[in-house]
Amino acid sequence: MTAPTTDRTLPLVLRNRAFGTVWLGQVLTQAAVRMFQVGISWWLVAYAVSGGSGLASGLFMAVSTLPAVALAPVVARAVARLAHRSLLRGAAGCAGAAATALAVWACASDLPIAAAYAATLALATCQAFFDPCLTTSVPELVDDEDIEAATGFELSTQSLASLGGALLGALIVDRAGVAGLAVGCAAAYVTAAALLATVRFRAPEQGPGDGDGAAPAPRTLRQVLSGLPFVRKILISFTAANLFTTAVFVVIPLYTKSVLDGGGGTVALLEASLGAGTLIGSFTGARVPGRPTVVGAFALAAMAVALGLPGLVGERPVIAGCLAVAGWCVGVIGVRFVALFQRLVPAADKPAFFAVMQAVLGATFPVASLLFGLLGDHLPVQTLCLIQAAGLVPAALALFLLRENAPEPEAVPGSEAAPALAADTAGGAR
Repeated sequence: MTAPTTDRTLPLVLRNRAFGTVWLGQVLTQAAVRMFQVGISWWLVAYAVSGGSGLASGLFMAVSTLPAVALAPVVARAVARLAHRSLLRGAAGCAGAAATALAVWACASDLPIAAAYAATLALATCQAFFDPCLTTSVPELVDDEDIEAATGFELSTQSLASLGGALLGALIVDRAGVAGLAVGCAAAYVTAAALLATVRFRAPEQGPGDGDGAAPAPRTLRQVLSGLPFVRKILISFTAANLFTTAVFVVIPLYTKSVLDGGGGTVALLEASLGAGTLIGSFTGARVPGRPTVVGAFALAAMAVALGLPGLVGERPVIAGCLAVAGWCVGVIGVRFVALFQRLVPAADKPAFFAVMQAVLGATFPVASLLFGLLGDHLPVQTLCLIQAAGLVPAALALFLLRENAPEPEAVPGSEAAPALAADTAGGAR
């Protein structure tokens, strides 16, 4: 692995070439999968389905999230046992092959809706392996003092992906159809796989397969969460919140068509507003003062207002601004809590934990997509915005009530860099 430079005034992705290369690969893969999701969702609502477009779009988004939930145990074992570079490269390569096959099909003939569903299932399966593997690999790419900065860059990938997907997905479908969309996705995946092939990871200090006979045996997913009650309560709160926040990806195309009477450009604007807000939140989240649970509670409350206001005022600038605020809240929450988990969770448990975290937080996405898609065929879409807002209030309150129960760093057995956690749990953002 290329040694990082000593000039710490440079951004992490520039002074640590290995991390920067992996980060760029993640940008490309997540941008591709988001571009595909946005593009196909708009294709279903605007072109492919004449009646029941809400349910069709909701079902599509549900299918795109199933692998992360259903394959969590398999992903955890793969991340724990396989070389991380090989797993990341293989996931990107397989996704590239699936996107290429879809592009060939779409160019040769009219694409059936079932093929689009099958393609998103394949891409989401690859991403289900890619994301937790990269999160687990952070300590193999950066020094301990750079973990929080690396987390911010990693989470910003999702924001960049939303920006790229939002700006390109629906627009490409309007201009080049599903064939053009699939070609763009295939190019991004293949490039990411090529980048990952150039990176060397340093061996983890602890964990299965390091040759140390004293290393603890891997624990089951249930054992990991049962030993982290504080983290488990946080995950429950965010899982409940996700039932309402993730519905925004179903609401946006429906709102664009029925309230704003717009096209792919409007979808791009709204998705880009959400992505830009999340990007800003990812880079500023570490500077927001307060305990993570308090910051998270107020961020969820602000999201409730931001997602509810478009239900009362149906204007393009209003919903664009509100989505930017909601995205900023998502970015702040992501940085503060993933950095917290990186330090609370023992190193040997991280592969299982980050896989189950993705599964737990994503478990409500299929439910939310189907529920809000079905409701979108029977209720005004502005009513869906108000339902989203109301649903976030109890989750914000539950997270706020956890503020006095944050564990002291030394009370977490086996956690890495426990002293460094004091700044987070005591309210100091670094």
